[in-house]
Amino acid sequence: MTVHLLQAVQLSWSPNLRVTRAGGDCESVLRRPASEMVDRPLEVVLGTTAEKARVIDALAREDRRAVEFLPGTFGSQDPVQLRLALGLDAGEASAVVVDLKALLQDAPPVQLSGLASQLSHELRNPLSSVKMAVQTLARNTGLSERDQRRLTIANREVRTLERMLWLLSEYARDSTPTLEPHAVRTLLEEAAAVVAPELAERQVEVRVTESAEVPRVRVEPGRLRPVLAQVLLNVAMGQAAGTQVPVTIHPGPPGRVRVVLEDAAGTLSEEERGSLFVPFESSLARGAGLSLAALRRVMMHQGGDVSAEAGPHGGTVFTLTFTV
Repeated sequence: MTVHLLQAVQLSWSPNLRVTRAGGDCESVLRRPASEMVDRPLEVVLGTTAEKARVIDALAREDRRAVEFLPGTFGSQDPVQLRLALGLDAGEASAVVVDLKALLQDAPPVQLSGLASQLSHELRNPLSSVKMAVQTLARNTGLSERDQRRLTIANREVRTLERMLWLLSEYARDSTPTLEPHAVRTLLEEAAAVVAPELAERQVEVRVTESAEVPRVRVEPGRLRPVLAQVLLNVAMGQAAGTQVPVTIHPGPPGRVRVVLEDAAGTLSEEERGSLFVPFESSLARGAGLSLAALRRVMMHQGGDVSAEAGPHGGTVFTLTFTV
């Protein structure tokens, strides 16, 4: 394996999981100089657990160029999100380690797009295997009630990961959209249907109110619908059970239609205004750090836009502007 010295580290370690070599930008990625890593336990160097270090070692020794994602913690310093490309180097288990958060910060759109596409591709295949296994188990009529609940949770988390992968894939797309006239209300109802099981579980309803004589807008529904679905779910996640997410549709300036989405539980601070639509930076994304960034990217590619401001009675108000 080769390693670029900028924003990456190459590690090698022995069968007893002690680091034998460290090179690259060690201080930026792993928060200590290379001299302090050699002969240290792998889990300490990566800021993880001994069990996870054994998993990483096993994947590396298979030499199939596996990729592993790992949250790293290094004492009082900010946690990092690590991407490890694993394999053998001169017979030793090795990893090329990149700090994803540092890589994404201030990165140009082309770099973000390429990285998103790569991550989506690498994660989709193992997730499909997990989904197939869960669905196979669910067909077992002899499962206990406890195991059925566990499978329900597993199914929900698989759906969550599928939506996150779709966001990564969509954020990476740069192709020209195919626009067609579409009713905004229908688009919103279809988006809510995508996350209907999650909304029902939280006992939250998306309530759409539409002004009279709202024209159709020009969008590519297949690309916009899943992004809207994730944002609706993000807002619902902050709501109390039995409440509603209010959405209003009304004509905007000439040639425009506006959709106003109220997030009563989302507080938009002054510090976050500048990073609200930056990938993985917004707390309002609630568990899917790319959702608001992907929404804005898709909206702008289709001739629209999205903005946010503090609500008059608290919370956050999102305004989506569509082109007629």
